[in-house]
Parts: sequence; C-alpha cells; structure tokens
Amino acid sequence: MTGWTSDRIPDQHGRIAVVTGANSGLGLVTATELAHHGAHVVLAVRNTAAGEEAARRIGGDVEVRELDLASLASVQAFAAKLAADHLAIDVLINNAGAVLLGPRRTSADGFELQLATNMLGHFALTGLLLGNLAAAREARVVSLSSLVHKSAHLDFDDLMFERDYRAATAYRRSKLATTVFGIELDRRLRAAGSPIVSALAHPGLTRTNLAPRAFGHRGRSGQAIAWLGLVVTQSVKQGALPQLRAATDPGVRGGQFFGPSRLWETRGPVTEAQLSHEAADPAVGKRLWAAAEKLTGVRYL
Repeated sequence: MTGWTSDRIPDQHGRIAVVTGANSGLGLVTATELAHHGAHVVLAVRNTAAGEEAARRIGGDVEVRELDLASLASVQAFAAKLAADHLAIDVLINNAGAVLLGPRRTSADGFELQLATNMLGHFALTGLLLGNLAAAREARVVSLSSLVHKSAHLDFDDLMFERDYRAATAYRRSKLATTVFGIELDRRLRAAGSPIVSALAHPGLTRTNLAPRAFGHRGRSGQAIAWLGLVVTQSVKQGALPQLRAATDPGVRGGQFFGPSRLWETRGPVTEAQLSHEAADPAVGKRLWAAAEKLTGVRYL
C-alpha cells in the first residue's frame, strides 16, 4: 500500500501525548508509534496491569495511568492528577471504546454503557484537560469515529436507549455521537479563536480484539461471525494510520476526518473520509453538546 504511513510522523520529542485505551488494538499501535517517534506517551487504561504489560512492549518514554471512561469520578480523578503533573498536553487521542455488549448495560453513573464509554467519558475528559491543551503549541484532539456512524440516528428523546434496546444500534449511535462531538468541538474551538485542532478518524474494517468480545454473548455462532470478520479486515497497524495522521500530520486542519480510501472506506491508504449528514449538522451538534454538558456536569466552550 502507498500513501501516508507512520514513516511520515514528525519528530515528537518534547511532546506529551495521551492515548485512551492504549493497552491493546488501535490504541496500542498508536501509542507505540508516538513513543517510537519521541513523544512522552500516557497510556490511559482501565486495566493498569494490562497497561504495564503494554508499556513494557512499547518501550520508550511511557507512563501508565488508570482511567475508566464509564465512570465520571474516574475521569475527574485522572484529569486532575494528569493536569497537575503535565501543565501542557500536546495530543489527546480519544481512542478507547466499548462495542456490542449484548444485553443493555449501564455505567457507574447510570448511562447506557456504550454511549458513556465512547462519547460522554471522552467529552468530560477533553473538557477537563482543555486548559492544558491550550497551554501547548499546536495541540490536537482526535476523536475516533467509525464507518457505522453513517447508518445511525440520535434519538434525543431516548439518548440512553431505554426503549427497545438493540446493542448494535446502540453502538452505532455512540459512534455517531462521538463524531458529532468531534465536529462540534472544532466549531467551538474556532469560534473561540483557539489554536487547538479537533480532528477525527476512523479505522475502516480493522482486526482488533473487540471483534471476538463483541459477539461473545452469541455463543458458537457469535464466535464464527467474529472470526470471519477477522479474515476480511485489514491489520491493526494499517487501521491506526488515520488517527496517527490526524494526530501528527502538520497540515491537518480542524474538522478534518480521515479514514481508509478503498472499498467504501473499509481498507487501504489514508484519505479524507466522508461525514454523514447528521454528523455534520450544526443543529445536532448544538443539541448533543447541551445534553452532554447536562449529563456530565462538565461545561466548556
């Protein structure tokens, strides 16, 4: 494959990068590349034992910190300590995610778990670290979207999906919400005259450890679906390139969205991806932002 590769990542020495969900999958590849290019990388993980193992595999200048995005108390504690220890943060990659968890589950705060983890936790985290990002030169926030955001619709009358819950639909909604957040963040940063760049990326169809987990509740049939998915997807290393480009390419502009270029954005070299109409709608962005502020208690911009 040709095009943008990790070899084009500029020198990252002197930069602080925070990667959520950095102990496996896309997050691990992303953290590894940033560390190998000189960044000090904070592995923000729910399972610190897995994080320490990832840190040993990565090498370089990394540290492990506990973060459970499905708990606002954990997000607040993590952000407070990180903000005190690193006055300027150059890159925040909101990578962590939960996907297709079978029956409906809720977070520590009573939110539908996929929305809580994929969007609300990252919304709160970004807001709590915004001052540290503003203190850095050419700071970036990267939100991890998904192809499935294009087939989703946000139901503001039932954001927590308490009626007729379907796990796959809930996941799609959570990724649409994440995408709306990244675009609305860009609008608000630009309106405030902030130099922080909010960019987005999606990995196409990529082999990660989330696939076996996602269908685990379906028994043997679920295992068959999951492993068939692993056969037709691209490597994690390739799938991480869109978010690495969003995080490091000097030419990235606020609001840009990166993904694979081939087979309807499922695989291939990195290119600019297409947003759904709803994801790009300012009215939807404004409404979701207000809801997120109310639910998380975090207000900014």
